Amino acid sequence: MRDIVFATNNRHKLEEVRAIMGHVFNVLSLADIGCSEEIAETARTFEGNALIKARYIYEKYGYDCFADDSGLEVEVLDNAPGVFSARYAGEPSDSQKNIAKLLREMDGVKNRKARFRTCIALIYEGKESMFEGSIEGTIIEELRGCNGFGYDPLFMPAGYELTFAEMPSEEKNKISHRALATNKLIEYLLIKN
Repeated sequence: MRDIVFATNNRHKLEEVRAIMGHVFNVLSLADIGCSEEIAETARTFEGNALIKARYIYEKYGYDCFADDSGLEVEVLDNAPGVFSARYAGEPSDSQKNIAKLLREMDGVKNRKARFRTCIALIYEGKESMFEGSIEGTIIEELRGCNGFGYDPLFMPAGYELTFAEMPSEEKNKISHRALATNKLIEYLLIKN
């Protein structure tokens, strides 16, 4: 199997992506290639942040690689937290504080529509490509489930009675924003190989 680097320090994302594409590629982590730097995400869009990370790894380490930026967009909050999803309640990143802040801001709000969105930037054989996935759903009023990470206990995808955190990982990995974007990435890579 051919190696490809996933430019993330997020263990949960790495596990999800390896579960989805590990049968096609040997997905290396940043630790696997000796990269311990924190790559600053300074763009104002998911696409921009994904490209920053992918370009950094490709230019500094020379590997074919991809990076994602993902987040929760809540309709009534003008798509916040968006690119600030991981640090919504401030630095350092803290999922429990992020969830608490979101619940406070949504208290009493009737419109609970939201979506998770992922953008993946790929640099493969020197060519840049972008893949996107999103899933619509709602923000529920209390935490449910203990699987997943981040906002998963609050997000119920449209057409389901379970939150992402209540779903077995195999089910989430079929429908999630990251799965949808990753499957587009896999299709592209299979055509190239």
